Amino acid sequence: MANWDDMRVFLAVARGESLSRAARDLRMDPATVGRRVARLEDRLGVTLFVKSPQGYALTEAGERMLGPAEQAESAFSTGIGAVTGLGEKLTGSIRVGAPDGCANFLLPQVCSAIQADNPGLEIQILALPRVVNLSKREADMAVTVSPPTAGRLLIQKISDYRLHLAVPKAMAERISGFADLRDQAVIGYIPDMIFDKELDYLANVGLPAVKLGSNSISVQLMLMRAGRGVGIVHDFAMPFAPELRIVLRDAVSLARTFYLVRHESDRHSDRLNRFAEALATGMRAEIARLEALTHSGSA
Repeated sequence: MANWDDMRVFLAVARGESLSRAARDLRMDPATVGRRVARLEDRLGVTLFVKSPQGYALTEAGERMLGPAEQAESAFSTGIGAVTGLGEKLTGSIRVGAPDGCANFLLPQVCSAIQADNPGLEIQILALPRVVNLSKREADMAVTVSPPTAGRLLIQKISDYRLHLAVPKAMAERISGFADLRDQAVIGYIPDMIFDKELDYLANVGLPAVKLGSNSISVQLMLMRAGRGVGIVHDFAMPFAPELRIVLRDAVSLARTFYLVRHESDRHSDRLNRFAEALATGMRAEIARLEALTHSGSA
């Protein structure tokens, strides 16, 4: 039968999705990790991972074993903490997927703070201009702007946030109404690449068609910073763009929501539950901090 060392190897490969990442976490040689996985599968008589050029993905049997293995890990760590008096720290690798606005302007500050509190933890931020596929284990959890309606998922509201119309600072004083924007290039998403209806910011704003488009909100922001036109900007991104100013604040004010989405099978993982709570708490605080900067005029 399997022992705790086998479970440690299993968890490291499941989280890292590759022998090399698991080996780094375990301080082993990748070949040794591969042999340990093969030995564990032989002992259990099941295949736990599907091997491919992209890495190691859990099979259905592996998915079933993941939750209990993480519960055992949590219980072990709690026991060690009770004996030594040391607080339990998060370890291993956790990957978070997010749309690029969140990934660029919120997650770096939030994740770096979490990692500083948990030196043994590796956090990977996956920034994608599309929905992260959790069923294929592209990430352990994902930040979304719409709650999924299908799949066995845990969905948690993180925070509301706001967006406004912004223009280069030199232009801002001349904008008192939509007519003053008539000759400005509109910057926004490429229409046929908007992957979530909540990102269709310009649909009801009353601006002309997009003239400078990108599937990345960060590229859109850089176009605006270069003085190339007008577009919708997250309030929490404004402190990173001192060349811009919000205009027509009352006429154009959008509200959206971030959600944290996870595999339902991770419901009982103390490790991922604790990380999810730290992530959500950190994001709420960071959104509030950056939006306060924006509306105090410091952005």
